[in-house]
Amino acid sequence: MRIDAHHHLWDLAVRDQPWTRDIPVLRRTFTADELRPALDRNAIDATVVVAAMPVPEETPELLALASVDPHVRAVVGWTSLTDPGIADRLAELRERPGGSALVGIRHGIQDEAEPDWTGRPEVRRGIEAVGAAGLVYDLLVRPDQLPAAVRTVRELPDVRFVLDHAGNPVIGADGLEPWTSLLTELADCPNVAVKLSGLVTRTGPAPVPALRAYADVLFATVGPHRLMYGSDWPVSLLAADYDAVLAVAESLTGELSADEREAVFGTTAARWYGIPA
Repeated sequence: MRIDAHHHLWDLAVRDQPWTRDIPVLRRTFTADELRPALDRNAIDATVVVAAMPVPEETPELLALASVDPHVRAVVGWTSLTDPGIADRLAELRERPGGSALVGIRHGIQDEAEPDWTGRPEVRRGIEAVGAAGLVYDLLVRPDQLPAAVRTVRELPDVRFVLDHAGNPVIGADGLEPWTSLLTELADCPNVAVKLSGLVTRTGPAPVPALRAYADVLFATVGPHRLMYGSDWPVSLLAADYDAVLAVAESLTGELSADEREAVFGTTAARWYGIPA
């Protein structure tokens, strides 16, 4: 089973996406029907759709889609981590149509000003509630927030985490440190996996050479069996179409064994998010 472990969908007729107002390429509606031909063309069997906005209405909509769409098999949704009733909110989401597809929760930590936002007691309690509900917590952080994310993963061993976009490293000659050291620390925590996603938009016209050293660090530290491919579509359209993004990931993983490539492109996501074959 080939899985795209990270993409988004939105309909501007239903809800504005204010962050796209100055990004013409993304300032329109993106539907599952538009994505489907690329999935079929590339033999992608299942996808994980990730909430794009921190609003309570979006997650039920994505769950309803998962109940009828043949590709959308899992949803990483949003709910307020600081809500004292977060356990009840998660239970309510699971009772909705498609609720069994809820596999995780994510908050846009990268939009929070504090480098140590995940260290706030009320945030920690919320993340613990996500784990207690049997869900994964997806970490979306800026480079300066990665040290706090590593501490959070280490200090909450009973919660399963996924680091989105490999922690959004700075891509370039001087970008490998301190990212490499932090990923090495993170790899010591068995309760975290990492997404090979969202990196093409951080490079120039030659993404494979630009990303080769970063991919090698991920293979050597986290390892292929805790790595999962995600297209980050449609945000990826800032740099390349779906086929080109997938081709970059396939090129970067070309020297792995067949079993390791199968992990990156399917079995890691299936295991981590509990996606049945």
